[in-house]
Amino acid sequence: MKINSLDLIVFLIYMFGIVGFGVSFYFRKNSAADFVTGGGKLPAWALGMSIFATYVSSISFLALPGSAFQGNWNGFVFSLSIPIAAFIAVRYFVPLYRKLQSPSAYAFLEERFGPWARIYASSCYLLTQLARMGAILYLLALPMQVLFGWSISLIILFTGLGVVVYATMGGISAVVWTDAVQGIVLIAGAVGCFILIVSHMPEGIKQIWDIAQKDSKLSLGSLSSDLGQSTFWVVLVYGLFINLQNFGIDQSYIQRYKSAKTDQDAKKSTWFGSLLYIPVSLLFFVIGTSLYAYYQVFSDSLPPELESIEQADKVFPYFIATVLPPGISGLVIAAIFSAGMSTVSTSINSSATVILEDHFKKYIQPNPSQNTQIKVLYAASLGMGILGILMGLAFNGVESALEAWWALASIFSGGILGLFFFALLGKTKTNFPAISAVISGLAVIAWISLGEFLPDAIKPSFTLHKNLAIVFGTMAIFMVGFIFSWIFSSRKIGK
Repeated sequence: MKINSLDLIVFLIYMFGIVGFGVSFYFRKNSAADFVTGGGKLPAWALGMSIFATYVSSISFLALPGSAFQGNWNGFVFSLSIPIAAFIAVRYFVPLYRKLQSPSAYAFLEERFGPWARIYASSCYLLTQLARMGAILYLLALPMQVLFGWSISLIILFTGLGVVVYATMGGISAVVWTDAVQGIVLIAGAVGCFILIVSHMPEGIKQIWDIAQKDSKLSLGSLSSDLGQSTFWVVLVYGLFINLQNFGIDQSYIQRYKSAKTDQDAKKSTWFGSLLYIPVSLLFFVIGTSLYAYYQVFSDSLPPELESIEQADKVFPYFIATVLPPGISGLVIAAIFSAGMSTVSTSINSSATVILEDHFKKYIQPNPSQNTQIKVLYAASLGMGILGILMGLAFNGVESALEAWWALASIFSGGILGLFFFALLGKTKTNFPAISAVISGLAVIAWISLGEFLPDAIKPSFTLHKNLAIVFGTMAIFMVGFIFSWIFSSRKIGK
């Protein structure tokens, strides 16, 4: 299937327009602070839209409708955990990071445990961002290639280079303002698709509801206590920990806290961006269920190769390409790319900040000039962007490698989250309890995530859902850290 020429024109106009808009910020910044935090002058609503756009990657645009199409609304429980995490973020994380002198999220860990903690956390973050950029670029390209005949490699190169250009030249102001535009396009595209699906149903929205009810498509998951299945409780707890990770240790979120004009603006942007994701993610699940009802009524319209569970993520793009009017489908395709571009641009900018603050300033040149800092940020942005593109190309056709990278990303982020909570709530300043806690937590996460690959002698004898790896790993780090801290403090008191 080839894309309509009008769709291609609309798509290209949007792509060149958004890149040009991002590049325009190159002429509006004068310092490293402008590049990293926008000089602390960005409006709350734009920062909130940027937080929202970072949440919604191109994977969400494809995977959430696909999940609802093939199953039910169990995945929406993830969104229900966001208000709890946002409350904790506004109450504790935002004030903490606003007080830090460094724009790096990991300066706090150095204050508590020394340089090793900052090196460990920042290095893990960079590796995770490479995996994230590669995965998003590759998974974005895959359905587009199947449905529209575009080359996977060219999609990755075209999208990646466009993002690299404006993220490198424009800094965080370009990232935030393009995110705001892309977020609006994304929402408009999703709303338009839903309206069109309903308009094509012979009996309208009532028919969608009746089919969904009949086939149990609206369930939020089982309420059982089985930790080996994707139950309501497993997804809720997993979502809480992942969202705490986002708000608490993700450099891209911390930079947005520090880019706001005031503490109140930082809190408002956090609430706005996180709460906006809830109804939008619900809309994606509604779209997936509506597509299920649509293809129940028009069963001959769906090719047999897309009827399997493994192909569910491609049903929404197929609908966009075949049912939406020419021009509108091009705009919706642009919305899908918007979701991916906003996430990748965020990763590039935050990674460049980490390289400057946590590595260059700490170990190469402690007091660089403004000119030197800008050059480092440019070089780091360009370097991380190119590496992200190469990672995406490396994933081409190697799905097992992709799953392995996601498993490693889970291990990295789980270790950082546990260390952050120990730093926030623990009392020790010695290295041994923290290092021992991290090692123990990583072992637990690896045991759960990679248990199927372990020798039988140490393979888990019970089943835990892999989403719980970060939950138990974080808890292990926290508990081991406190136990060793108590032991060390008891010895000191005894002496």
